[in-house]
Amino acid sequence: MGQITDQIRKEVKEIVYEYFADECEVDISEISDQTSIIKDLDGDSLMFLELIEIFKEKYDLDIELKTIGKYSVKNPVATISELIQMQLLIIEHENNIANLD
Repeated sequence: MGQITDQIRKEVKEIVYEYFADECEVDISEISDQTSIIKDLDGDSLMFLELIEIFKEKYDLDIELKTIGKYSVKNPVATISELIQMQLLIIEHENNIANLD
């Protein structure tokens, strides 16, 4: 499990914003924490999986996709801020994320 620092929060936000700007071909200035991933950016679940892989590699995380799937069914993500928060929880708790309520 990793401790979430202000630096990690900043990095995660930057990576998520840059990722969606690039993948969805929009200017990064058009993305905010309230941006809807599906409605505003035409994003999809494959993008979410790609982001998880980016963070798994960057932070050397030990987490199974099925664990994230179980958590995300109970805690769906719609906006950029919700996605950032989930990524931070994954970094902090890894496979123990399934035990969070």
